[in-house]
Amino acid sequence: MEVFPGKILIVDDEPDIVEFISYNLKNKGYLIAAARDGVEAVRKAKDFRPDLILLDIMMPNKDGIETIKELRNLPEFDDTAIIFLTALSDEKYEIEGLKLGADDYIAKPIKPELLASRIGSALRRFRKDEEQEQKQTYGDLEINKTKFTVSYKGEEISLAKKEFELLSLLASKPGRVFLRNEILQRVWGTDVIVGDRTIDVHIRKIRQKSGIDLITTVKGVGYKFEMA
Repeated sequence: MEVFPGKILIVDDEPDIVEFISYNLKNKGYLIAAARDGVEAVRKAKDFRPDLILLDIMMPNKDGIETIKELRNLPEFDDTAIIFLTALSDEKYEIEGLKLGADDYIAKPIKPELLASRIGSALRRFRKDEEQEQKQTYGDLEINKTKFTVSYKGEEISLAKKEFELLSLLASKPGRVFLRNEILQRVWGTDVIVGDRTIDVHIRKIRQKSGIDLITTVKGVGYKFEMA
């Protein structure tokens, strides 16, 4: 059976660019799918389940900024690398994209070997993270996602299932602020209706049970994981 290095979704409204990138990446062994705008990109991503998405910023219907916001709010794309492609040289787009969860940023015109190198690096980072994902360690704190356990300095902290899932979500990206709506969607899902105070109650219980400063409240926005 032939082994492919990965699946890549190319999102760009310029057919020549899509064809150029597709040709070069197919020669490297990648499986390729393409979309013309952000609306089609989200739909294709759900079906194709790419390992990496090359995402243009300036597109009709839904641009790259809106697309990455939507993708990063969907749990199934937590382990999907996203690289922005753009002809824009304005630094604010690069900064905004990285803040929203982009893993890299490549300016057009695209150099095939550079693109392949950056794609390879992004995929290696994500695959390394996946291997280490089941056990997250932050100083003396260890979160074991396989055993559903949390320990601090070797002492186990007993957390309820939702408390564990909430802590694990926040700790998955230290320093990143998770919005309240995102937390509700990713921990409780859309099928369960819970009050806004539910998060606060669970955060308070985590703090009480752990006895250490794990979670910072960003007033009016959400929460982030930071070891004191």
